Amino acid sequence: MQKKSSLPLSDAITNKKKVQLCSKESLVKLLRWHFGYSDFRGMQLEAIQTVLSGRDCFCLMPTGGGKSMCYQIPALAKVGIVLVVSPLIALMENQVMALKEKGIAAEFLSSTKTANAKDKIYEDLDSGKPSTRLLYVTPELIATPGFTSKLKKIYSRGLLSLIAIDEAHCISSWGHDFRPSYRKLSNLRSHLPDVPILALTATAAPKVQKDVVESLQMQNALILKTSFNRPNIYYEVRYKDLLENAYADLSDRLKSMGDVCAIIYCLERSMCDDLSGHLSQRGISCAAYHAGLNNKMRTSVLEDWISSKTKVVVATVAFGMGIDRKDVRIVCHFNIPKSMEAFYQESGRAGRDQLPSTSLLYYGVDDRKRMEFILRNSGSKKSQSSSSQEESTRISLTAFNQMVEYCEGPGCRRKMILESFGEQVTPSLCKKTCDSCRHPNIVARNLEDLTAACALRQKGGSRVFITSSTDAIDGLQLSEFWNRDDEISGSEEDISDSDTDGNEVVNNLARSKAQFRLGVNEKLNFLQRAEENYYRNDNANRQSNKVDKNAISDALRGASRERLQNALKQAQQRLDDFRIEMETSASLLEDECYKKYGKTGKSFYYSQVASTIRWLTTTSSVDLMNRLRAIDASTSLNVFSEAEHPVTPPPASDHCTKEEASNEIPDNAVTETIPCDVTMESSYDTNLPPIPSFAEFVNSKKPKRDQSSDTKKHSSRVEKKKRIQ
Repeated sequence: MQKKSSLPLSDAITNKKKVQLCSKESLVKLLRWHFGYSDFRGMQLEAIQTVLSGRDCFCLMPTGGGKSMCYQIPALAKVGIVLVVSPLIALMENQVMALKEKGIAAEFLSSTKTANAKDKIYEDLDSGKPSTRLLYVTPELIATPGFTSKLKKIYSRGLLSLIAIDEAHCISSWGHDFRPSYRKLSNLRSHLPDVPILALTATAAPKVQKDVVESLQMQNALILKTSFNRPNIYYEVRYKDLLENAYADLSDRLKSMGDVCAIIYCLERSMCDDLSGHLSQRGISCAAYHAGLNNKMRTSVLEDWISSKTKVVVATVAFGMGIDRKDVRIVCHFNIPKSMEAFYQESGRAGRDQLPSTSLLYYGVDDRKRMEFILRNSGSKKSQSSSSQEESTRISLTAFNQMVEYCEGPGCRRKMILESFGEQVTPSLCKKTCDSCRHPNIVARNLEDLTAACALRQKGGSRVFITSSTDAIDGLQLSEFWNRDDEISGSEEDISDSDTDGNEVVNNLARSKAQFRLGVNEKLNFLQRAEENYYRNDNANRQSNKVDKNAISDALRGASRERLQNALKQAQQRLDDFRIEMETSASLLEDECYKKYGKTGKSFYYSQVASTIRWLTTTSSVDLMNRLRAIDASTSLNVFSEAEHPVTPPPASDHCTKEEASNEIPDNAVTETIPCDVTMESSYDTNLPPIPSFAEFVNSKKPKRDQSSDTKKHSSRVEKKKRIQ
């Protein structure tokens, strides 16, 4: 592709020793030539002219407001290098690729770069006239002494024209995504005193703005703030506790919108997989995206979504930052976000083309309790003093309560969002672009029903099941930012979605109340009578209801097969020459899980599937072959053909060792096409070892007694008896 050359700017820079303000005409000319836009939007021009004059600037723009243009145009208008600090590697890669396609010399430095690629970039920076105009780096790299030394050399040669800090709210401990590495950026002012600093963010409350300016030691900074209002986005909340099936409700909503581009955010990786599987079975073009997938699969999902091969992505919150997709029509949060700032930034990825779009949030009381539990315990793993942990927890819970009020409050949702960022809002601003203003009576009734349902569940002892570890929930998945170096560290987590005995009653009542609306007191009395009638049922009926409620649906089994198939693909890549028949193998493994725990309900079934997936990440090719052989032999399916999978007959002697048995298996046996924990002997004996009971498991963990001491005690007792006789 032929590169565009930068236009001459004789009217923009008249003195090399003194930086002058560029005229609007010359800047608009650059904008049209390189980016194809006819004019600047909002406060872009003012921010650009400010930093070109050598003054610091704090710029607050909503998501999709064009923050990147505020430092990309100065890189073209002024001689030197613009240093861009970005917290997300995906964002850097995406922007650098887009700039290079436009003929603009841009590079990025991160852990994903090879040593050879890094050396070439450093050689260019050390040259007399570097070709690089924009250099993207992570905050962690800037903190290293080696890179700081290189920056000082570039500065001493007068080649560092601007420092742009993207996602500047990460500097503040009050921000929704505080990162300690950002705090070290405060040293930039002392090392590079004359270089203007541009701080950019889309989400910052007043106290965060003040903290950012002070932390970066910005001098006489111009504060530019645009409204947080996104008038093209329709805000809506739906209540899981009043829905019979939230998965089906979301599926119907997506189908009603047509073939549109969408992002769905979930709290846990397992929910991403399950929801994606359900939507796919309902005929929706969908894929899961989270850090539990390997680089190759994640890149494939992202490329398919950007190219519109896949319409819907179900992802954790790391997805979407820095991705320039403007036609996202709906952003759905299937779990309540941890703060209003996080919600605003994620929902703002809808409608960046300024066309009508939707922000849809599914709110559930169990989700709220789960998030409160996570936030209260998130500081326990960090090396902080007890007082700082308490303060951090208090800040997190205060921010989260804003989201709870957004969901449970009766007022205008747009007004709540804007007021949380310190904006004064007039009553006429919304213009019925949220469900509370468009359908106030329906929202009011839903909130009354939610209150009544919560009251009933408290009487019935509603419970929230959370696993003892939260490794897969905190850190990466709750953070807006994703570090590829840490992607393997997360462990597989499953949170039980078991319902309490009263939930079915609540659902039935919610449906019956749609036919007639009663007063609040009458509703509570009606609920109390229904609860008393329910608990009069005999225990057998309650047990049968539990089984029905926890029954494993075909959609759930399909989602499990998809998760197992993804795990098998990763195992195949890890084992190199090991070929696997993916679909059949995944079906066999899922069927094994279902046969073991299908009758006990979702929780045990979920646990067995998750255990199998964890086993696949570490198993050897031999163990995998033997397990699948055992499953294959116990089913009617014939996964292994005799031609492709020769099986060595069992050894003649019963006294041969395991090593001898394994030596008799042909070499090609470990490279078979196979669909998870048995020994080599299971190739010949398909009976798997029985699962021990809980008592047997506990007894097996007790320390074994010394047999020699037992023998001595027995012999001494015998000698005593002989003496007595």
